[in-house]
Amino acid sequence: MPRLNGGWWLVVGGSAVALGTAFPPIVRAADPEKGKAVFEQCAACHSLDGTGDYDGPTLKGVIGRKAGSLEDYRYSTAMKRSDVVWDAATIDKYVADPQAFVPGNRMAFAGISDKTQREDLIAFLAVATKDTNSK
Repeated sequence: MPRLNGGWWLVVGGSAVALGTAFPPIVRAADPEKGKAVFEQCAACHSLDGTGDYDGPTLKGVIGRKAGSLEDYRYSTAMKRSDVVWDAATIDKYVADPQAFVPGNRMAFAGISDKTQREDLIAFLAVATKDTNSK
């Protein structure tokens, strides 16, 4: 079936019938378990619980935190000067292309181009990085 003008067309008995957009798109829920596997790309440099000696800052409590704000980590000037507060949208943009989102940051990572993998990663981070000791 050809897709025209945002809807679907069905040919019935030689006549084209517009199906329109009455059918909602299939929405896939992000999968934290798959996100855990995606996180393996991050685990070499980031901890989830604030322990260990890693090249990157801990991700514990990252959701809602201002970028470049942990006192015990040496951030790039670009990250410290950014106005970024980490939430699902900013993490998505950053993980897709870290240098484009915060030019001059120190993270040596090319990014994750696959949107589904980023969504899964963010779902995992939302659960795994909760700082139960704050607030």
